[in-house]
Amino acid sequence: MAMFLYRLGRVSFHKRHWFLLLWAAVLAVAVFGAVKAPAAPEQSMSLPGTESQKAYDLLDQRFPNSGSSNGATARLVFVAPHGQKITAAGNKAAIEHTVREIADGSQVKSALDPFTTHSVSKDGTTAYAVINYAKANSDLTDATTSALKGAAQDARDAGLTVEIGGDALSQMATPGSTEGIGVAVAAVVLLITFGSVVAAGLPLITALLGIGTGVAVITAVASTIGFSSTTTTLALMIGLAVGIDYALFILSRYRSERAEGRDPQEAAGRAVGTAGSAVVFAGLTVIIALVGLSVVGLSFLTKMGLAAAFTVLVAVLIALTLLPALIGYAPNAVLPRSVRKKAEKDKGSESGRTPADGARTPEKPSPSTRWARFVIRRPLLVLLFGVVALGTCAVPALDLQLGNPGDESKPTSTTERRAYDDLSNAFGPGFNGPLTIVVDARNSDDPKAAATTVADDLKATHGVVSVTEPRFNKAGDTAMFTATPSTAPSSTKTKNLVHTIRDEADDIKASTGADMLVSGSTAVNIDMADKVTGAILPYLAVVVGLAFLLLMVVFRSVLVPLKAALGFVLSVCAAFGVIVAVFQWGWLADLLGVQTVGPISSMMPIFLIGVVFGLAMDYEVFLVTRMREAYVHGERPGQAIITGLRHSGRIVVAAAVIMMSVFAGFIGLSDSTIKMAGLGLASAVFFDAFLVRMTVVPALLALLGDKAWWLPGWLGKVLPNVDVEGEKLNRLKPVPAAAIHEAEQEPGRV
Repeated sequence: MAMFLYRLGRVSFHKRHWFLLLWAAVLAVAVFGAVKAPAAPEQSMSLPGTESQKAYDLLDQRFPNSGSSNGATARLVFVAPHGQKITAAGNKAAIEHTVREIADGSQVKSALDPFTTHSVSKDGTTAYAVINYAKANSDLTDATTSALKGAAQDARDAGLTVEIGGDALSQMATPGSTEGIGVAVAAVVLLITFGSVVAAGLPLITALLGIGTGVAVITAVASTIGFSSTTTTLALMIGLAVGIDYALFILSRYRSERAEGRDPQEAAGRAVGTAGSAVVFAGLTVIIALVGLSVVGLSFLTKMGLAAAFTVLVAVLIALTLLPALIGYAPNAVLPRSVRKKAEKDKGSESGRTPADGARTPEKPSPSTRWARFVIRRPLLVLLFGVVALGTCAVPALDLQLGNPGDESKPTSTTERRAYDDLSNAFGPGFNGPLTIVVDARNSDDPKAAATTVADDLKATHGVVSVTEPRFNKAGDTAMFTATPSTAPSSTKTKNLVHTIRDEADDIKASTGADMLVSGSTAVNIDMADKVTGAILPYLAVVVGLAFLLLMVVFRSVLVPLKAALGFVLSVCAAFGVIVAVFQWGWLADLLGVQTVGPISSMMPIFLIGVVFGLAMDYEVFLVTRMREAYVHGERPGQAIITGLRHSGRIVVAAAVIMMSVFAGFIGLSDSTIKMAGLGLASAVFFDAFLVRMTVVPALLALLGDKAWWLPGWLGKVLPNVDVEGEKLNRLKPVPAAAIHEAEQEPGRV
């Protein structure tokens, strides 16, 4: 592989114009396709195999005109002035006028008067009106949302307190300026790392081109494949991360090759042949982690993983071809200014220099070198420190509780949160998370009696405060009604209540012949959490197993891949500990803008594991391949560790700081799930880069010595030798630059 990539790097450098035109054409075609493609379909939430999904499917079949889950919903909450009743003549007139005003909207399917539907609190102070729309919230026009806000304001002008709940005003949070700050920090870090504006700009340019091309292609095929408008979220995040990383490592290797005296084209070829090999395998581990999300069995998560994996593939291809081509336009400008000035000075005084003048002064050890020597001297102490620190941070993860935060987790400055609080105060904490009970009485001798039995049993169940009258379909064989819990939707008691009701289904079927199913948003969240939790171990087995085999091929070792997997487990557990401590326990919640603590988003474990695994293996491959390269070329294990950290340590640190700044930008957003993801990813990158890859890994390798690179003889014969360390390149006799130039000037000469 190293030889193939070496030739690819040289060709890309030499034929830079053609490669630049090629990628420009690919981007142009992708953008044209994205512009002309039909709009992406709205993402539908599906939980195959769960009881809540079975209930939804049954409702769609037996109640075909209900349309409860097809469009957006708004819930206008009206609170009377202090000391007044909401049923007072003036207040009632204002509410009825507001509902009629909204009902005239073009996208409004129905607007239910609270006095007709008896949606008034027992104390008479609060009422709510339900507005159903024919379109999903992402398809509502500005005129529709403005009309909703305007009608609410008219009621406020009449003296009422009015808040808007539901999902009609919900919009997907976008990083905006916070992500821009992360990119700006990345630019500063790159400038400090490389000491060159051109070198700092190339990783950002190639990363942006990569995600631009990837997202454009995804958008172009979205309607055909079934990708939704939200599919690109993960692709943008991962594409930016790996795009910068991959270019960073290849560019750094190019500068190292130039420092050893090689001409620009040869340096580009060797950089792609060595660091590029690491990029290929690092990219494969990320792709495995993202494609492996299909193990969970959630279609929207599978599509997000596939889209992000494609963006990673694009990032790898751009790093291997476009980056060396761009370097070809400024082969010296990517070098540090101090190196360029010294080269010019040496060139100007070359004729008058004496051997003494030309003697190289010893280089001052870099921080990475000093740290490596410290680790080599005290490996056991360093290893214990890293493991204990990670273990301590992971302790809160033992209390991890999963759920799906709703409006209760939003800031109190939002109308959705205030509507949630008003409804909880007036109707009870469980009102915002009612349970939808579906009774399939098709096989029952008396469907109405079966529904009555279910309703009576629910009314007698501890934790249920109210049950509505059953509503039958036209055939009269299926009933649905609502049961309101006494506790909040995210409460553990509510989760236990759902399981208690479901446990009674067998007894009900035995006595009535009817099947009872529990659904609703609260039940969906519980089922999703259970489904994701059950998929974690299979997901880890598939992803870590495949990556283990891949890393065995890369490092030709059994212990190094095992160490890489264990290090990943430590870092991701520590990241979970941070999330639980902040979002569940409330530590530093005020500082980070977390206004309500509660369960962790059920999607967070799988999401965090997949992303962190990919990034962790990136750092592992980049750092340890340089160590193995030194070891294969004859250095002792301890010296190989020092060499690897000297060449790659600074780059790994720079890449980690960049990723932390990008991910930390998401912490500033108001959406609790995105805020949670930003903190989890930033924490995981910190733990993995600094405590695992830069601390635990070299310490453990130092303790293992030669045994770290042990591979059974029979296994060595079976595994392919991909030559990631570029051993074959050292046997090459590089073609002088002058000879290349001469060959280019003579037609027909190869």
